Amino acid sequence: MDVTRVAEHFQRATEEIGKVLVGQHELVEATLIALFCEGNVLIEGVPGLGKTLLVNTLSKVLSCGFKRVQFTPDLMPSDLTGHSIYNIADQQFHFNAGPIFTNLLLADEINPPVPPAPKRSRRSWKRCRSGR
Repeated sequence: MDVTRVAEHFQRATEEIGKVLVGQHELVEATLIALFCEGNVLIEGVPGLGKTLLVNTLSKVLSCGFKRVQFTPDLMPSDLTGHSIYNIADQQFHFNAGPIFTNLLLADEINPPVPPAPKRSRRSWKRCRSGR
């Protein structure tokens, strides 16, 4: 593929994604460049900036597969890679592919929940509040 066709595809993809994700031109451009170079992208930011929307729209524009994984403290490797299940009728193992077998994978981080305060500290707080 010659350079002018690549530039045209890049421009069209940028315009299509820009219709959905407004005001994030630099992010869209950098993400497309990384994909064209077969690289990875780390997008950091507070919730609500459109990170998931970007990857989802990118997958639709480029006609790619898209999966999202919520990274929780109890995530197991097989949750990503998949697992083999034995089928008694066939007497064979069948592999169920995990979400890592896709074109675009969004690994979304979740902050672990804050553990509740111990009962003693809650009781002492209530005593202080009631004036005892």
